[in-house]
Amino acid sequence: MQNLVWIGAAISLSGVLALMWCIFYVLKLRRAELDETTMRARMQKAVIINFAALAVSTVGLMMVVVGIFLS
Repeated sequence: MQNLVWIGAAISLSGVLALMWCIFYVLKLRRAELDETTMRARMQKAVIINFAALAVSTVGLMMVVVGIFLS
């Protein structure tokens, strides 16, 4: 079960890295001063990736908790 903990930690870390990418992507968009329609389209991409990253991170944390309970 120790493998489950480490795999879950790696998955959770990848989700956190994706969240950090979203933060830097949005900061870059704000500095670009794009028109509203282009900004909305690019922000929608960031929102989708943000939700996916949160889901991946949550799954990884659940794997860690299950691995700890089973060991």
